[in-house]
Amino acid sequence: MVRAAALILSLLSAPIGPETVDLGHSTAVDLSSFECRDINRSTIVQRVCYSTNQRTLLVAVRGSYQHYCGVPAETYDALMNAPSMGVFLNRVLRIAGADGRYTCTTS
Repeated sequence: MVRAAALILSLLSAPIGPETVDLGHSTAVDLSSFECRDINRSTIVQRVCYSTNQRTLLVAVRGSYQHYCGVPAETYDALMNAPSMGVFLNRVLRIAGADGRYTCTTS
């Protein structure tokens, strides 16, 4: 009981900072401008974060984030409403976007 109380107290007193996700290659994205949703209805997609202003989509797939840029709000809405989010992700964002339309570039 004392351990549980100490754990709860330490969690409550821990500093709260901006949430970031690691995209690999020493690249982190601050999620403060994103709307994130945890996904429970997909076996592949665990979390989806979208920034309307930046038109940027982050999708957590099996523990790692995939980064897509230039994604219209309509495409994000279609992903969120797709009968299968995994199929939508593969067909629309990966395969149809293989021409580079959703590629994020750094400048």
